[in-house]
Amino acid sequence: MLISRRELLKTTALGTAGLALTPSFNHLMAAPAKGPSAGLHRFVFIRKSNGNLTTQFGLPSFSAEELKKHKDKESFEVDLSKHELPDWLKGLDDHKENMTILHGISMSVSGGGHYSYSGCMGAYKAGRDILSNIKRATVDFELAKLFPSPFGHVEMSLAVPHGRDHRTGIVSGYSAPAAKQRNYCYADPMTAYQELFKSVTNTDEAASDRALLDHLHDKERRQLKGLDGDERLKISDQVDSLQSIRDRSAKVESLGTKIKQYLPNIDPIHADGGADATLPQKQAAFTDVIAGALAAGLTNVVTYTIDDLGTDITSLPENKQKTSIHQIGHGGQISGAAKMRDAIKTHHMKQVRTLVTKLKSISEGNGTMFDNTTIIYMPETGAGHHGPDTEAPMVLITGKNSKLDIAGRYVRLPFHGTEGHKTLSNWYTTLLNAYGNPIEHYGDLDLTMQRNRLKQTGAIDRFMRAS
Repeated sequence: MLISRRELLKTTALGTAGLALTPSFNHLMAAPAKGPSAGLHRFVFIRKSNGNLTTQFGLPSFSAEELKKHKDKESFEVDLSKHELPDWLKGLDDHKENMTILHGISMSVSGGGHYSYSGCMGAYKAGRDILSNIKRATVDFELAKLFPSPFGHVEMSLAVPHGRDHRTGIVSGYSAPAAKQRNYCYADPMTAYQELFKSVTNTDEAASDRALLDHLHDKERRQLKGLDGDERLKISDQVDSLQSIRDRSAKVESLGTKIKQYLPNIDPIHADGGADATLPQKQAAFTDVIAGALAAGLTNVVTYTIDDLGTDITSLPENKQKTSIHQIGHGGQISGAAKMRDAIKTHHMKQVRTLVTKLKSISEGNGTMFDNTTIIYMPETGAGHHGPDTEAPMVLITGKNSKLDIAGRYVRLPFHGTEGHKTLSNWYTTLLNAYGNPIEHYGDLDLTMQRNRLKQTGAIDRFMRAS
């Protein structure tokens, strides 16, 4: 479903309902944008399909005792500086001091089928991709509230749901700003580039948008005359929303010099949706856009679906069989499925390395932008194609100003359904508590933990840095 932002502005009753559908305007209405502060932090969630096999997240240099614990899913941790990384992760060797390989978090609260849709970001079972199943604001939106920016939360996606042709433009996303509300996202790098950096790349269109917003604002403000009661309140809210968008547009304009400084270079192959671009080219272009948007101060929270089961991987050089992510997930359908899983993750890690390197090269305060950044590489469905969802190996890359005390370690937590186990809900509660949201527990409760009468609420205390 391709959304025309300007048509929505012109054809909805006011435009504010339509504004909620587009990433260009939606999150500008949520919270005031603030300038950089000592407490600023950024988050990049990179979600992938097909699960993460636990066997591919162990360390080749484990001792016999550590390997046994890994295979038996026993709780332990090791210092990454004393160990060798798996081949697919070696591109991040230079950043091991910032890395955490995290085992043992379960995703049973969100499920482990082909897709989790918004569930893996909201810690609930979304089932089918329908509005009524969106239970709450996803964790990325909750974090964006803590660190406001002109664009608020930004979502990008290379997902191609249910094997359709590749998507372009502004399309339905997987994050959610609230219960029963769908986010929309950028489906190709050029659209993301044009929308996020429009204030300096297309000043005529930006000026046209401003004029349209001014017209709508004045038109609705005039309607307030002679109104009272509920109707006046409704129109007044719409006027306030439009004024909020105008204020945020002014904020983006004020960042003009910074936006120009960090404006990414997008290859012309991505024009008109980039039908001829290879998957590595698309991934690299999205990474450049993400880095530019973060560096320019346009957003502090990005969610990036780097693939799903329908994403075309035939352009990967390792994919000699021209197979699909779905077939790889079933394993036995093709030879070398495990190697292709590693090849896909290797390409993903190239993008993580690029992002980390770029952010480490940009000065901020007494350090770099990366010092105030957390990158979370996570599966959407657990430890395999159809799960199991009882564990979900992740890779975290955290800057030195992180509120979490986890960097430089391989950590395996107690297994699902046992004393001390931690769920996806616990993990998200930890992130929120660490960065200023005091919520007692975010997300659903785990049924197995309930049946076993085990504690499962709250943050993961061992991950919280002592203040």
